[in-house]
Amino acid sequence: MSPKKIKVEKKSDLVITWDDETSTKISLKYLRDECPCAGCKGETILLRTYRPPKLTTATPEMYLISSIDTVGDYAVQISWKDGHNTGIYSWEYLKQLEKSQDENEKQNYQPLI
Repeated sequence: MSPKKIKVEKKSDLVITWDDETSTKISLKYLRDECPCAGCKGETILLRTYRPPKLTTATPEMYLISSIDTVGDYAVQISWKDGHNTGIYSWEYLKQLEKSQDENEKQNYQPLI
């Protein structure tokens, strides 16, 4: 599974057309809120878990994309207009987000250790 086309639609959604002709639509707000990077979701290094502080202020630029770059044959790296660009979204993760967004389900990052 890999994308044929990735585009931002109506400044509010990311639309991906896959090579099997199916499509995925994810709101930019949900996509940013579920950024998988260590700065947003945390990480574990040498059995110590780091959890970032909760975001206290949101800006409109947080939810606007400035660029999308492919990472190998497995993911995209999204640069947001507020300068954040460390999240790498794998194809599988994007499919998972599509399924979870209707319930506004937060991704489970608790098993970090």
